[in-house]
Amino acid sequence: MILLMQSSIAQFFMVGAASRNINPDNDSLYMAGGNPNRPFIDVHDSLYAKAVFIENKEQHVIILTFDCIGLMYPALLEIREEVKKTMPFIDPSRIVISSTHTHAGPDVVGIWGRNFTQSGVNQSHMKKIISAATAAIQDAYEKKEKCEMQYAQGRFGEDWVKNISEPNEIDRSVNTIRFLNQSKKSVAALTNFACHPTIMDDATRAASADYVWGYYHYLDSLQGGVNVFLQGAIGGWIQPEDVSSSFENALHYGSSLGKYVHALLSTPQKSQSNNIRFKSKNVMFPMKNLGFSMLSKAGVIKRKFGELVESEIAIFSIGDAQFATHPGETVPAMGLETKAAMKGAGPKFVLGLSQDALGYILKPGFFIKENNIPHSEYLTGMSIGPETMKIIMDTLKMLLSN
Repeated sequence: MILLMQSSIAQFFMVGAASRNINPDNDSLYMAGGNPNRPFIDVHDSLYAKAVFIENKEQHVIILTFDCIGLMYPALLEIREEVKKTMPFIDPSRIVISSTHTHAGPDVVGIWGRNFTQSGVNQSHMKKIISAATAAIQDAYEKKEKCEMQYAQGRFGEDWVKNISEPNEIDRSVNTIRFLNQSKKSVAALTNFACHPTIMDDATRAASADYVWGYYHYLDSLQGGVNVFLQGAIGGWIQPEDVSSSFENALHYGSSLGKYVHALLSTPQKSQSNNIRFKSKNVMFPMKNLGFSMLSKAGVIKRKFGELVESEIAIFSIGDAQFATHPGETVPAMGLETKAAMKGAGPKFVLGLSQDALGYILKPGFFIKENNIPHSEYLTGMSIGPETMKIIMDTLKMLLSN
C-alpha cells in the first residue's frame, strides 16, 4: 500500500508558468528576417517571453521561449546573471532558452539594420527582453503548484510545411506535454514542431509571432494556462510553402496546429515518472564565416567572433519526456538523429535556436557547390562553417550516453 502511494506521488511536479510582453516600443528599431532596412511601424499581435518552472524535490529546470528571430548565447548569459543576483534559490545553469524564429520581430542579431554597416539591434529593446525574461521566471517560480504531466505525440503539416532544399528530408512530428493542476486546469503546455514562422516573412513592418500567434490564440482561448511553442530543426529550409502572406493565413495555419495539439491531448498518456535530469556542456565552434567575423569586428553583429565561438549544448528530461538543444537552425537530419539517440518511448523534443542562434547548421554536402542543393549558396552564407554539425552531434551523443 505504501509503495503504491509513493508511486502515485512520484508522478507529480511543482510547476509554474508566466509570460511577459516584449513588444517593441515606439523608438528606432528594425525588423529581422528577409531583407534588411525594414523599420518597425506597428504591433499586429503581441510578442512574448514565456517561462515555465518545473521541479521535483531534488531538481529543477526553467524553459524560456521568445518570439524573436533568435537570441544568442550572450543573452542567455545575461539572463542567468540577472537571475543569479535576484533569485539565488534558482540554479541559473538550469535555464534553457529557445526562440520561435519569427521573421516579424525585432532584430536581436544586428544584420537587418538600415544597411550592412549599421546594426539593427536596439539596445533598449534588448534590455526589455532580458528584464521580461527575468520577471517571467520569478513569476513562474512564485506561481508553482502541484501538477501532473500528460503527453501526446503525432504528425502534422503535410499539406503546407515543406523542405525546399531537400524535399524528402523532413521531421513532421509533434510532441506536446501539458501540466494540469489539482483542479485539472492547464498550468502550462509545451509543443515542439518544426517550421519557419515565415507566412508573413518580410511582407510586414508590423510585429507578429506569425503562425505561432494563431497557435497561441487558439489554445489560450480553449484551454487557458501558458501555452509555449518550442521551435524544432528548421534548417536546410523547412517553411510554409504555397501559402500567401497574410495575417489571415498566419491565424488559420497556427490555429490548425493548435486544434491538432488539443485533439492529441484529448487522449493523453500520463508520465510514469517525476524525475528531472539535466546535463550541459560548453562547446567551442570554429568560425569559418569571414562575413560574420567582419560584421562582428565592425559592431554590426553584437557578439565577438574570433577563430572560435563559444556556445552551449544541453540535454535534459522531465518525467517521460526528453529534450535536446540545438544552437541554431539545424537540418532535419540532425533532429532525426538526435531523437534516434534518445532512449525510451516518451516524447522527444529537439529545441532549435536553443541556448544560441548560430545561423544555419548544415550537412557538409551543402558546402560542395557541385552538389547543387537548392538555396545552398544562401544557407552556407548564413552558417558559421561545415564542421558545426559534427561537433553538435558528437556532443549530444556523448551527453546522452553518460
